Amino acid sequence: MSAKLKQLEDILRPVVEGLGFEFWGIEFRSRGHQSMLRVFIDDAENGIIIEDCEKVSRQVSGVMDVEDPIQSEYTLEVSSPGMDRPLFRLEQYEAFVGHKVHIKLRMAFEGRRKFQGLIKGVEGDEVVVVVDDHEYLLPYDSIEKANIIPVFE
Repeated sequence: MSAKLKQLEDILRPVVEGLGFEFWGIEFRSRGHQSMLRVFIDDAENGIIIEDCEKVSRQVSGVMDVEDPIQSEYTLEVSSPGMDRPLFRLEQYEAFVGHKVHIKLRMAFEGRRKFQGLIKGVEGDEVVVVVDDHEYLLPYDSIEKANIIPVFE
């Protein structure tokens, strides 16, 4: 996790949790004048509705105005992780053992950067993924992005 993401998480996690929601994760994309901060919130019991996002957005906006960790203009989005939820922390991989996942690595591992398969588990700081009957131990720190693949029955 970059220093900027860590700083933002340290500021925003207490705000989200103080409102009674689970802080799922954040994304920050800095693209000149088009920066975007996306905060993902969850509520395992009740789910997330638009009013929840609005409530968190108002609180986050106020805290961000006071703390001012992003010096340029940015767009704030507050969202549910959704069915194709991104995974941000190792314990989230553990919670989704048995689910299909799409993983993109920062650098190639065994000749590839993209993996789509089943989460088998977590061993230390590695995510175990089964792709076409081959088991990969992917170092958590090398994962750039990961999303659960929803299954519709």
